[in-house]
Amino acid sequence: MQDRPGISAVLETILYVDDIEAARGFYEGLLGLNPHGMHSELGVGYRLDRQMLLLFVAELSSRPGRIVPSHGASGPGHVAFTASPAEIEQWKQYLLSCGIGIEQDHHWDNGARSIYFRDPAGNSLEFTSPQLWGLEPADSGE
Repeated sequence: MQDRPGISAVLETILYVDDIEAARGFYEGLLGLNPHGMHSELGVGYRLDRQMLLLFVAELSSRPGRIVPSHGASGPGHVAFTASPAEIEQWKQYLLSCGIGIEQDHHWDNGARSIYFRDPAGNSLEFTSPQLWGLEPADSGE
């Protein structure tokens, strides 16, 4: 048996949407992301540091005959964005001021905090610090 290679990172995450223009208005207009690498009727890509967030129209991405295997999902997905404790509060106030409801504001046992809200397709979005998963020490300055 060959040695198994390691996995070091997630390169892309896909959320599925039903209306790509409504999704673009939300992710670009409200969240301030800039399209990167692709924009078509199938979807749009956004670069976040060294990862890609892709928004695909599920109906189109699940059709057979594409150059990559068909894929898609039904129901809401979830993605968590990295934010410092101070940024989480800033995002909360900003989202509320834009009429976006905060579904939950959770303080975890390890000191991390998460805020949850929904995009127009119903996907669950979260702002939290990497501390949630023990990926960095708590920020003592915020």
